[in-house]
Amino acid sequence: MVLRDLITDVFRTLWSHKLRTFLTMFGIAWGIVSIVLMVAAGEGLRKGQEDQTRNLGKDIMIVFHGRTSMQAGGTRAGRAVRWEDADVQAVQAEGGNCQYAIPELEQDSVRTHSNYNNAALLVTGSYPEFADIRSLSVASGRFYNWDDEREGRKVAFVGSDAAKQLFPEGRNPLGENLYLNEVPYLVVGVMEKKKQDSSYDGWDVNKIFIPFSAMRRDFPDKPPGTARTFDQLLVTPKSVQLHEACKRQVRTALGRMHNYDPRDKEACPIWDTVQEAKAFNQMTDGMKYFLGAVGVVTLFLGGIGVMNVMMVAVRERTREIGVRKALGAPANAILKQFFIEAMIIALVSGGLGLAVAYGLCWLVDLLPMPDFFAGLLPTWKSGLLACGMLGAIAVASALYPARRAASVDPIEALRFEAGG
Repeated sequence: MVLRDLITDVFRTLWSHKLRTFLTMFGIAWGIVSIVLMVAAGEGLRKGQEDQTRNLGKDIMIVFHGRTSMQAGGTRAGRAVRWEDADVQAVQAEGGNCQYAIPELEQDSVRTHSNYNNAALLVTGSYPEFADIRSLSVASGRFYNWDDEREGRKVAFVGSDAAKQLFPEGRNPLGENLYLNEVPYLVVGVMEKKKQDSSYDGWDVNKIFIPFSAMRRDFPDKPPGTARTFDQLLVTPKSVQLHEACKRQVRTALGRMHNYDPRDKEACPIWDTVQEAKAFNQMTDGMKYFLGAVGVVTLFLGGIGVMNVMMVAVRERTREIGVRKALGAPANAILKQFFIEAMIIALVSGGLGLAVAYGLCWLVDLLPMPDFFAGLLPTWKSGLLACGMLGAIAVASALYPARRAASVDPIEALRFEAGG
């Protein structure tokens, strides 16, 4: 029998058992769809969370002031530690693995109003790098620059929601004045709308950002702070790989400046978004692997279904096999027919499963996604895994029934059929 006749005969046989073939193919296709969709969902969750974390800041460490929990240099534990201007220069000088180290001073009791409306907003001051570190994109105008900082100019960059509240009815805030404790500040920029999943002091869309020198002059730190203290220090490493080294250098520099043990984490609490992102990635990877394992089990069960169906086919066609062997058909031809039959079932259903899975991902991604979820993102690894598992299961599920069919004794086969 030539290959073309063999394949034709296989498809004729599959068509004559349409329901059985469909149910078998459905099991395999469902396994493929499960693997791709589950891994894609895990990847979408990971990517969505990564994007939201990036909206807070780029590989940022927020260094809060704290209270010592260890004795050091003859000083008692429990001493309050507050960051001062000199600390910024110390971290910049000693933090060779750190890219930025900038102060941030905030006030939530500043009376804020424009010529059109009042608002209760957080006012924060820092250096111009703050916009890059905290991912503050400009919708219109500009962020304050170093000329503004050096000259202590009264200019303000306004969050998107803050701008809507202070300048209603579609008014353009650029060039307008807003008043902070009756001190006029010129609006030079408006922030682009952004989503955040976390923050240490409130949502950026509801803030007013001014140069650090202007903040220090007009709204200094409240007691127990002094004219030289600020709220938190923002530090970024030169690369993700250097963030642990940068963190150690920050702790060492601040410990020296304030005479406490650098190992005292209570004196120098640090919110490390890099470490937080790694922990979340480990969680989502574990979930992705678990969901993928569920899909693999489903695919494996589909392969068992193929094997069982082929075993039933061998039993049902025992007389046919006996007649063909009695007429001189070699065992190799019988083996090929049943092997190709099982492989066609597995591969066609697997191909359909991949097409359905990627099609569903494409359709779902057309819909608006909720916050913190980037959609169904299938990866080439999940497709490769599904194809590899499918090939292995197809061979395993086809080989045993094909060998059983090829080993049928023609005399016993005719006798078995004759006896019912």
